[in-house]
Amino acid sequence: MREQLIKICGLSSPDTMQAALDAGATHVGLVHYQPSPRHIELPDASRLRAMARGRAKVVLLLVNADIETTSAAIEAIKPEVIQFHGTETPEWCALVRKQVNIEVWKALGVKDKPTLKKSARYVGKVDRLLFDAPATALPGGNGTSFDWSLLADHEHTAAWGLAGGLTPENVADAIAQTGAPLVDTSSGVESAPGIKDAAKIAAFCAAAKAG
Repeated sequence: MREQLIKICGLSSPDTMQAALDAGATHVGLVHYQPSPRHIELPDASRLRAMARGRAKVVLLLVNADIETTSAAIEAIKPEVIQFHGTETPEWCALVRKQVNIEVWKALGVKDKPTLKKSARYVGKVDRLLFDAPATALPGGNGTSFDWSLLADHEHTAAWGLAGGLTPENVADAIAQTGAPLVDTSSGVESAPGIKDAAKIAAFCAAAKAG
């Protein structure tokens, strides 16, 4: 039986990082993107990264970051994974992956079947595709989901995960419908934008494992 991978994204305090680790999250996300309510400065991110070492993989989330920002964030956080959540090209993802030799994910907003077909451009360039709801005011973390049935007969040719509007209440159903090997939540375990709720984190992880 495969392990259900669970990512809690947008963590920004020691208490909520501890809650995610205690709940059994396999991946914890740190958002370095100024417009996001979950943005975390590099010194704080580095301290949270230290808490997770050996317990969960740390995912650094960047959005259309330039070379200097990308390099500084990688150096400060030393993540196991970089998640690109903007309009980064397959070529850029492949270049970063080659240069830093760590896992690279690419998040893609899913609107329809053609969107899924376009995701093939990233196969071989990244280590995992993350299918998310389409971007609105922010590229992610908007609490909206997409039509999961779009994934029903999609032939996955790369490792992947599911994001977008996942909550403790719907994550088991999402896994049942899609077979997602990894589920990713951010706003779904918050009491307010950017404010994680420890009880919701625990409930999400328990539901995902049960699902």
